[in-house]
Amino acid sequence: MTTRGISQSVETDTADEDELPVRSGEPGNVVIKWMTTTDHKTIGTLYLVTSFAFFCVGGILALVMRAELARPGLQLISNEQFNQAFTMHGTIMLLMFATPLFAGFANWIMPLQIGAPDVAFPRLNMFAYWLYLFGSLIVVAGFLTPQGAADFGWFAYAPLNDAVRSPGIGADMWIMGLAFSGFGTILGSVNFITT
Repeated sequence: MTTRGISQSVETDTADEDELPVRSGEPGNVVIKWMTTTDHKTIGTLYLVTSFAFFCVGGILALVMRAELARPGLQLISNEQFNQAFTMHGTIMLLMFATPLFAGFANWIMPLQIGAPDVAFPRLNMFAYWLYLFGSLIVVAGFLTPQGAADFGWFAYAPLNDAVRSPGIGADMWIMGLAFSGFGTILGSVNFITT
């Protein structure tokens, strides 16, 4: 009786394997669909996932700063690198995590609350997301420059943001990236107000 039960289960397992669904379409269709979508829920998900990724980057910067401050003196990073980590941590957490997190939830929930099928301008909604993403990537890419990222605080303090104290292009990338990202936020808010 036990042998018969085993043989029946083996036959059923092979029958189940033969009936597996076959993937339809081209291999990159999902990526293209997510990159060109105008669905408010998908765009909201993109905002949420991207803001969580920036949250992880900002969290790593916070951990590096806390590890540096654990003991007196320099352990991990130099004074300039600490200022860069401080600036980028504040910028990322406030302007690349918290604000887009709100935009992600608003994209998901707001059209459903008012009974609209989508936001008023779906293409503008996706364009606003791309401006946010590329602007944020420009800001973070300041770490790849020879002089490093912006190091004048996330407020861009006046005596520290001149050409003498911030000679590299990291500060310029910070300004341009925030301009793109901020313009995307403005377009997204115009879309929400219109909806």
